Amino acid sequence: MLTLCLYQYVTMTGISASHVFQAQASLTEDSLVSYRAQFPGLANKAYFNYGGQGPMPQSALDAIQQSYAQIQQLGPFSGQSYDWVVEEAAQTRTTIATELGTTAPTITLTENVSAGCNIALWGIDWRSGDHLLLSDCEHHSVLASVQELQRRFGIDVSTCPLQATLNEGDPVAALTQCLQPKTRLVVLSHILWNTGQLLPLKDMVTACHSYPSQQPIRVLVDAAQSVGMLPLNLDELQADFYAFTGHKWWCGPEGLGGLYVRPEALDELHPTFAGWRSITTDRSGHPTGWKADGQRYEMATSAYPLYAGLRTAIAVQQQWGTAQERYQRLQALSQRLWQQLTELPEVICLRSSPPETGLVSFQLQSKSHRSLVNYLEENGFMIRVILDPDCVRACLHYLTLESEVDQLVEAMRQFG
Repeated sequence: MLTLCLYQYVTMTGISASHVFQAQASLTEDSLVSYRAQFPGLANKAYFNYGGQGPMPQSALDAIQQSYAQIQQLGPFSGQSYDWVVEEAAQTRTTIATELGTTAPTITLTENVSAGCNIALWGIDWRSGDHLLLSDCEHHSVLASVQELQRRFGIDVSTCPLQATLNEGDPVAALTQCLQPKTRLVVLSHILWNTGQLLPLKDMVTACHSYPSQQPIRVLVDAAQSVGMLPLNLDELQADFYAFTGHKWWCGPEGLGGLYVRPEALDELHPTFAGWRSITTDRSGHPTGWKADGQRYEMATSAYPLYAGLRTAIAVQQQWGTAQERYQRLQALSQRLWQQLTELPEVICLRSSPPETGLVSFQLQSKSHRSLVNYLEENGFMIRVILDPDCVRACLHYLTLESEVDQLVEAMRQFG
């Protein structure tokens, strides 16, 4: 919204754009205070947990409530409500696809990242002896699924040491060295949820796709920390499966996410579950096959009012400049925090250079991480403990104020 107003001002007055955007930089912090008033969850705290769950704008809460009322008005189980549900889903896939640089047929609506990852993990026609490779920084929900795949199908599982490349080394080379002729799937996170490292995903995907294996190597990406943070073009990234959620960096409702399936991988990924949303039927209502696009992985009844909530939340994000502008502000805030943390004698940042993402992880040399998190929460600062590696993680969004960053560091200094 601010960017649009400034553009109109440039058009009407003829003043140079450079002067206007210098003014924008000085106005951003003050304007953000007013913009943040849309988010009730930011009113009484300094929030640094966007990587766990983002606070919803009031308009998204209102949209959800209005959608529930609309369903009741139409009749929860009626022809009109069915048409409304189908249209809501279609609009939501289109909104998501537009944000992610792809098309609606590639998008499956899910509940969360774990659901999307499980669709991809269980949809492959595994055979004993197949190889699955994952990084050593994947979330425990993915690890649990992989362990069960290994137990049921006798597949080989190995781990790629990406955590060691946080400050030095080449993630692409580390990955390539771990690929095998029988590798069928590689599981990576676009942004590592524990250390905040941004992986060179496009190069890593290319390395997998070009590796001379017995079958095409597919790539599943846990995008919990990238969607809503990074400017994205999934068609260019070429990852085969990209699982994401709306409740973190998009600040949408919990219980709604998605899975991108690259068209070239669609026929290889079989549906694990079936429901009326995933199948085609004849005139008698008997199943005749799967939907031709990403809908084949959806199931049945969902909390449809969440769809309007997510679309509204995304629209609110768009009020604050482009995805690239929001990401640049987020980076600047993370680097501000990182720089100040490096100046505290008790603190060791996991990264030895300024972070590229909104996740800043650090360790205390002699004090309890849990005690610090509890102390900060008692004083209105919301951050969290990570167990592997043992550290504290602060998540900064473009919504974060510079003053909140400074106050967090001061609170840590008071902790000792």
